Amino acid sequence: MKFLIAGLGNIGNEYAHTRHNIGFDVVAAFVQKHGGSFRQDRLAFVADIKWKGRILVCICPTTYMNLSGKAFKYWIDKEKIPWKIP
Repeated sequence: MKFLIAGLGNIGNEYAHTRHNIGFDVVAAFVQKHGGSFRQDRLAFVADIKWKGRILVCICPTTYMNLSGKAFKYWIDKEKIPWKIP
């Protein structure tokens, strides 16, 4: 099974390691803890982590926060990850 983990934040040095980018920091720490590394890809920095028989596709969108849905949708569709709104 695949899952998408999206860390949200804003691009740019002025936002680095601020409360606006806590999502980026949390996902980056998770990826580092599990021995992964990010690559720059379409609309996001992406890392694939294998954990307990699952593939976790971790993204940090390279769009601003209010456009992060574009990156989320792109990666959900590209990786064929099923999702639904409860």
